[in-house]
Amino acid sequence: MTDPVHPSDLNIKIFADGADLEGIREMSQEPLIQGFTTNPTLMRKAGVDDYRAFALEALEIVTVLPISFEVFADEFDEMEHQAMEIASWGPNVNVKIPITNTKGESAAPLVERLSGNGVALNVTAMFTLQQVDEIVGVLDPGTPAILSVFAGRVADSGRDPMPHMKSAVDIAKAKPKSELLWASPRELLNIFQADEIGCHIITVTNDVLGKLSNVGKDLGVFSRETVRVFHNDACAAGYTIDTAETNAAE
Repeated sequence: MTDPVHPSDLNIKIFADGADLEGIREMSQEPLIQGFTTNPTLMRKAGVDDYRAFALEALEIVTVLPISFEVFADEFDEMEHQAMEIASWGPNVNVKIPITNTKGESAAPLVERLSGNGVALNVTAMFTLQQVDEIVGVLDPGTPAILSVFAGRVADSGRDPMPHMKSAVDIAKAKPKSELLWASPRELLNIFQADEIGCHIITVTNDVLGKLSNVGKDLGVFSRETVRVFHNDACAAGYTIDTAETNAAE
């Protein structure tokens, strides 16, 4: 079995995904991290109650690297107003626009207007190649954009995300200022898979990033460490198995 290279030697950019300000502060000091993403669900789980205040505080921490904040309106006119406001918060902001609203209506016309006005976008919650193709077709060639395809959730549907994401990479080549992002990774291996097929970015939660120290670890050592955890937990729980009756029966 070939040992993996360290993530610092890969071509892919690793973005930290979360809404905990202390976690963002910690990851901002990590040389491997080249950007940040968040979303309303992560913010709610983190207890954020003031969207704008949170974003502005995050931008005091993340001053240069790209960071994405998402609109949350469901009507496209209001999405557009929110997008312009969010874009004004800083030059390193990418505005996240969902590929559809809750009614299933395509956001492509809105993406076209915003991209044409020079707004750096992160088009999110994309699953299908048709969605990627539609968005690439309307992006302004002079405006940077991130295309977030939820590879982890594609895998949750029982489909292999690797060929799917490779095709998405090929579609994105039509707009050289667009970058394909592997979203919703489930395990550290996804970083290496995303790099292998040419994704530009992968966004990773802190729990997955915490496994970076395992990259290249000796598998024999890893095995013994795992057994030790099982043994220590059984001892800490005070588990016993009375073998006296079995021995007597024999």
